[in-house]
Amino acid sequence: MNSNIVEVTGIVIKSQPIGEQDKRITLLTRERGRLSFFAHGARRPGNSFMGVTRLFAYGTFHLYEGRDSYNLQAAEITNYFEDIPMNVENTCYASYFLELADYYAHEYVNEPQMLKLLYLSLTALSKPSLPHELTRRIFELRIMVIDGTYDPEPPEKEAGESCRFAWHYICTSPLEKLYTFNLSDSVMKELSANADRSLSRYVDRPIHSLQILKEML
Repeated sequence: MNSNIVEVTGIVIKSQPIGEQDKRITLLTRERGRLSFFAHGARRPGNSFMGVTRLFAYGTFHLYEGRDSYNLQAAEITNYFEDIPMNVENTCYASYFLELADYYAHEYVNEPQMLKLLYLSLTALSKPSLPHELTRRIFELRIMVIDGTYDPEPPEKEAGESCRFAWHYICTSPLEKLYTFNLSDSVMKELSANADRSLSRYVDRPIHSLQILKEML
């Protein structure tokens, strides 16, 4: 076995064309946080790397260390989230989740909670009973909690009891329990306003996909 082979489990959160045939891929991984590598030939029709380097692809990636970077050797994808690109609204929300994960993830740091949150959040977009706005706010708040820089209470002092209860639930519940509830329109509006205030406090650069999402909505 090649001692230079690295095996990681993750989701493709960024895919950039390089030259005429290659891609530069960024993963959010369980073992090494944000990790980038080159997939040679991935833009060539029929190349085996074309599918496994699509955005949202989740699975195990085998990388080998080159002189200056990692390179893709093989991958086994267990979930492509194929329904996301089929729906424009789902795609906009999912792209925002990827960009926010890219912002918060650290290189070479274990990120099992962040990866699990992203996976569950992408899955939640396909639940007809769960409003996308709630999925978005759960993802935003919980990723701030995982990072360790967040408001333990809703930042608006006049936040009502129901909003505070939802806020605490999102901050403290097991990840598997996050996407199992709904809110009234008034509480949802209140939760969104507080989440926006927290994001403006802790995110120090524009999230471009968020602007696209706002224009779509």
